[in-house]
Amino acid sequence: MSGGVDSSAAAALLVEQGYDVVGITLKTFNYEDVGGAPENDTSCCSLDGINDARLVAATLGIPHYVLDFSEPFGKAVIGNFIQQYLAGKTPNPCVICNRKIKWEELLLKADALDAGFIATGHYAAVHKTGERFFIGAGKDSLKDQSYALWGLTQDSLRRTLFPLAQMTKAEARALALRHGLRTAGKQESFEICFVTDNSYERFLKQARPELESQVAGGDIVLDGKVIGKHRGYPFYTIGQRKGIGVALPNPLYVTHIDPVRNIVTVGYESALYRTKLTATSVNLMKYDNLLKGMRLRVKVRYKDVGAPALATQTGGEGDGTGRVVVEFEQPKRSLTPGQSVVFYEGDDVVGGGIIDTVD
Repeated sequence: MSGGVDSSAAAALLVEQGYDVVGITLKTFNYEDVGGAPENDTSCCSLDGINDARLVAATLGIPHYVLDFSEPFGKAVIGNFIQQYLAGKTPNPCVICNRKIKWEELLLKADALDAGFIATGHYAAVHKTGERFFIGAGKDSLKDQSYALWGLTQDSLRRTLFPLAQMTKAEARALALRHGLRTAGKQESFEICFVTDNSYERFLKQARPELESQVAGGDIVLDGKVIGKHRGYPFYTIGQRKGIGVALPNPLYVTHIDPVRNIVTVGYESALYRTKLTATSVNLMKYDNLLKGMRLRVKVRYKDVGAPALATQTGGEGDGTGRVVVEFEQPKRSLTPGQSVVFYEGDDVVGGGIIDTVD
């Protein structure tokens, strides 16, 4: 229970359906460690969120516990976030948090509480074909969160419930209102929970005080020529237009980041379009391999509608050890190393991975 309307509605629906429900809220970081603006924090793990979850649980008449997961979260999520930016990539920490913290770590606590399932307020569904479990899109296409859940393992999926799978956001709010829950009208937050002021640059500089002096002043390159100096390659991302630090008559975009040589390459919009990527840390759901290749709908960001592409596994078992090469039928804009690439068959998640290289 994050203290938002979705997890509140999910808990209420489970109570209606007769489940023995226990509310769990996760404390994932300490404000003194991450800095920023905690007084403005509206994220899922904020102090206000914890308090709202407690009050909702009291209204529903269910037990509520706050679990301190700050140590594993710091290692698995914040540590990876910093490491990826230093590698010139743009990470999606929510994907790592979902797999490692909200499921794998929480399942250990569920076992201690003798709980059979984990339920969340995600707008997604769990399906099964043969012996394999997989994620499907939720009913509310505008709120579908299947993209961020591609990393869940088979062990996690078989113990997962998504009560809001067949509900829209409006229906979830109405349910919360009917139960008199204080979160019924609460607005949602979109920032990364541990970057409370939404400034990744500030966060990275605080986490690595020596970073700015090490990376500032590298070259900004256009068509092989140096046209300026940047403030540090970790503070840029593929497709970025504003804040690059140089100005020409036509708009420039970040097209490549070289952490080894401390170079940020820029180009015009046409340079953002690529047709091929390679993904690592692959997790397959609906099928156990893609060794023969499949034509699927592929999404490279949360709001992406997806595009047809050929996805072919190259080695490994589809459990994090393999790689998948994705070849799009048409050039795709701003393929960004570090971001998630998710493979769909209709509304079913076949699997996903982390974009490693782009061609």
